[in-house]
Amino acid sequence: MNKQEGNSNYSDKVLIVFTKNSERGKVKTRLAKTVGDKKALQVYQKLLKITKSVTDQLDVSKQVWYSRFIDNDDLWSEDDYEKHLQKGDSLGMRMQHAFYKAFTDGYQKVVIIGSDCSELSPKIIEQSFRDLETSQAVIGPASDGGYYLLGMRNFYPSLFAGKSWSTSSVFEETIRQFNEMNISYEKLPILNDIDTEADLKASNLVINL
Repeated sequence: MNKQEGNSNYSDKVLIVFTKNSERGKVKTRLAKTVGDKKALQVYQKLLKITKSVTDQLDVSKQVWYSRFIDNDDLWSEDDYEKHLQKGDSLGMRMQHAFYKAFTDGYQKVVIIGSDCSELSPKIIEQSFRDLETSQAVIGPASDGGYYLLGMRNFYPSLFAGKSWSTSSVFEETIRQFNEMNISYEKLPILNDIDTEADLKASNLVINL
């Protein structure tokens, strides 16, 4: 479903789901170093299904942004999800572009998630949109020092610049920017992103390695 359908719930909220195209050897590369490309792909495909089962339950506009090409024949239905292609040389620039387009299209509350977190729930994402009623931003810290969710009520392009993405400092750097820029924010519960074998073993995901 998209913004033009007239439902008031679709008038100002959009959830952006960042995914990688499901290709062996190109997903979960840190995990693949210890479990192999085949198992890493299986893990990612399971994470995609979990993410979709969560987002299917949400009554907001929804978009899927692909890493390499738009897949019109995958698990994400075009009846429920707008499909876009990520643009930019870094994760930060790709997220910045997605937020920019969402705000340019008229959305007032924009939340982005990845497809790496098996602990994510509809309740947490719904909470993030509620938090944006009273705060300018919301962030979901990941246990590895990154974040699994970021939401904004205004466009802050500088939040996506000058960071070493996929490192343990991303969350703290973002919080520091919030404070320096006087951006009011809320923090969600800490969840586990699955990027390594240790993350996988600490998760609730059942995969026979």
